[in-house]
Amino acid sequence: MKWFILIAFALIIASLASALLAMIRPRPGRNMVRSLALRVGLSIALFALILLAHWLGWINSTGLPLTPR
Repeated sequence: MKWFILIAFALIIASLASALLAMIRPRPGRNMVRSLALRVGLSIALFALILLAHWLGWINSTGLPLTPR
């Protein structure tokens, strides 16, 4: 599961970099919009997958305890 999350983050960053390169060009066009839409879609899918994995018990939260010590 860790590898899948790391790969998803890498794809999100690559999509953002692609949009940046498209924006730097003299005439930003469809490539920039597609890259940003892909980034948003990947981010939403990753968030939903993390929620689903937590709900199914594949990953456990290790946050702060609810009661003070």
